[in-house]
Amino acid sequence: MMSPILPTYNRAPLSFVSGEGAWLVEKDGRRFLDLGAGIAVNVLGHAHPKLTEALTRQAGQLWHTSNLYHIPQQEELADRLVAATFADTCFFTNSGTEACELAVKMARKYWFDKGQPERNVILAFTGSFHGRSAAGIAAAGSEKMTKGFGPLLPGFRHLPFGDHEALKAAMAEPDVAAVILEPVQGEGGIIPVPDVCLKGLRELCDKTGVLMILDEVQCGMGRTGKLFAHEWAGIAPDIMMVAKGIGGGFPLGALLATEAAASGMTAGTHGSTYGGNPLACAVGNAVMEIVADEAFLSEVRRKAGLMRQGLEGLVAAHPDVFELVRGSGLMLGLKCKVPAGDVVQAAYAQEVCIVPAADNTVRLLPPLNIEDEDIREAIARLDHAAASVAPASVA
Repeated sequence: MMSPILPTYNRAPLSFVSGEGAWLVEKDGRRFLDLGAGIAVNVLGHAHPKLTEALTRQAGQLWHTSNLYHIPQQEELADRLVAATFADTCFFTNSGTEACELAVKMARKYWFDKGQPERNVILAFTGSFHGRSAAGIAAAGSEKMTKGFGPLLPGFRHLPFGDHEALKAAMAEPDVAAVILEPVQGEGGIIPVPDVCLKGLRELCDKTGVLMILDEVQCGMGRTGKLFAHEWAGIAPDIMMVAKGIGGGFPLGALLATEAAASGMTAGTHGSTYGGNPLACAVGNAVMEIVADEAFLSEVRRKAGLMRQGLEGLVAAHPDVFELVRGSGLMLGLKCKVPAGDVVQAAYAQEVCIVPAADNTVRLLPPLNIEDEDIREAIARLDHAAASVAPASVA
């Protein structure tokens, strides 16, 4: 008999009932160090007092009115995002997947309104992940994402990740509207795009007119030590997808864009019933007030150095288990020599939550405000976990 919940997840046998900071409490009372943060969502950990206060205060006033009316909390959050980024305008969604759908529509509408509807192809890269909607899986293009769901949404062309010559050739094609990429591939295995490559891509976009869409759903909102990951390269996109951390655990996403890129999105061209509702935006404003502060981001960078140092030590201590550390800020990956799933299970046994990814990698995406002592405890527990899987790798 099928479960009342559609069985699309291979869930771990864990049921958490409460949390505080970087810790989760299982229903049997065990305390787990959370190095997944709900897949990079809980940027301020669990039960952060300022987020809790913002949500409960708003819940006692007004939950939902729809976008038929002005929403002051939404306008405040838009002002914050525009002031802190390249963007001139924002559209609020409930998720990164919805932001991806709008990014595709916006790029194609831009060229349609310029009298070039034939420019509708969006370039994407192998190993990418842009959500699980029709546009998202078509953009990713991998068999794992698309098998059984055809016919796929047309208009995407896939390029090998890191193949500069293929990219240059593709960008010159007259039907290309936009290029979409993650500054740090998350699901793909925590693989950063080098700053020089982002700079080169921005130059290509400027030369060809192709719109640059950055997917910062996972790597944004302070995760790399800057508010958004592309800032490290000193460039700006035309369109950017944001979600996960922006709501600190409350469902919220956004699409940010320049005035030029968004010029085709006039009244009636897009909408959302729940997107940007008072509850979500009250929390989003509280998150932005904390995370966008340079002093906070400086601490993220310091803690990232501490965690990376510890992980490099793990690689050196367990060369039969781990191959290397990669990533940026507190978006780190351990590429494994043993099956990554074995490492995840061994971490669970040590009461640590980590997240699997492609390329036989495990992700470490802790809350950005994780305490130093929790970082040290995490490294110690992962050391024990690695020791428990090492004999299997030798055999």
